[in-house]
Amino acid sequence: METRFLRNAITLGLISAIGPFAIDMYLPALPDIGRSLQAQTGAVQMSLTVFFIALSLGQSFYGPLSDMIGRKAPLYLGLGLFSLGSIGCALAPNIGVLIAFRFVQGFGACAGMVIPRAIVRDLHTGIDATRLMSLLMLVFSISPILAPLTGSFVIQLGGWRSVFWVVLVAAAVGCVILNTVTETRPAEERAESSIRSAFAAYGLLLRDRHFLGLAFIGAFGLSSFFVYLSNSPFVLIEHYHLSPRLYSVCFSANAASFFATAQFNGWAAQRFGLRRLVRAAVTVYAIVMVALLALFASGIDRLDVLAALLFVGYGCLGMVIPTTAVLALEEHGEIAGTASAFMGTVQFVTGAVIMLFVGRFLNGTALPMVAGIAACAVISLALAQMVLRAPAETESPPVEAATD
Repeated sequence: METRFLRNAITLGLISAIGPFAIDMYLPALPDIGRSLQAQTGAVQMSLTVFFIALSLGQSFYGPLSDMIGRKAPLYLGLGLFSLGSIGCALAPNIGVLIAFRFVQGFGACAGMVIPRAIVRDLHTGIDATRLMSLLMLVFSISPILAPLTGSFVIQLGGWRSVFWVVLVAAAVGCVILNTVTETRPAEERAESSIRSAFAAYGLLLRDRHFLGLAFIGAFGLSSFFVYLSNSPFVLIEHYHLSPRLYSVCFSANAASFFATAQFNGWAAQRFGLRRLVRAAVTVYAIVMVALLALFASGIDRLDVLAALLFVGYGCLGMVIPTTAVLALEEHGEIAGTASAFMGTVQFVTGAVIMLFVGRFLNGTALPMVAGIAACAVISLALAQMVLRAPAETESPPVEAATD
């Protein structure tokens, strides 16, 4: 049982990591792309933002599709589109073409992000789902930990275009891995799924305040990370004068904190309950991020302070994101693909909007980025206090116990 559990985590984690690999490996190249294609910083950032927009829109397509025809076929479709987008990006003659193919790439990538969450719900609920989601994220962490560093080496050796050839190879590996995945949406469960039932499911989710609240807690938590992701290459490389390789080390440290703490979620959920875990983690996260904003607003502009407090804060966020996903999908197993897609769409649309908004205030320093991160953390805290203010008996660990 444990061997199968671990195998599922590794397989799903690697498939999930392909899309983020195309983000994280690409980050050290952003300044070089601007110089190579003679594009303004805002246009280069748009190539990242449009990827997130495609991720958010595509999830609404793949989720219901996976409920209707099974989990594996949409994953193959997504990998195919991702491969096509990667080739287009590698050959792009100007920033406009690059942005267009980044959209195609993102639309394909989101299949590997939404469907594995549905597979987790197909297999487990409660604490077992939290354990599997956390292990999946541990494997998934290969991307943000290793990809920026790998990207800096690839860029040094072959230029920024070589990044897209490397992620094309990653997509091919993903297709091989996918062959080992067992279909978890049997034909009899697909019989009731249709386009009409998908619209009905979205209507149900829109009326479920608990689901929406949990989705937005995760959305603003992730948005704070997206703000860092889109702004940190310019802040750390151009403002603090780090080399692309040192930037990759700093980025990887925050990602390592996020995914390492996520591994304690199963233990903490069993001991304290899922709701208490989310409330405690998001509270500490908001306190740390507000403290960081206060320091930078007071005139402190130090890389070591920024790195240390982000490391602590993103560690707390690692306990929030997977746990809110488990809680949100808990009551929607029969429409897990659609629910996972809707949750992902909410999260990535929120992230894209906030990235665009914060990008308008860039001034070459870290302060706008820090302010955006802190604002997202405070909103997540406020939502958690409203959504997860449950009666004492619903917070006890036994109620959160897993059902296989």
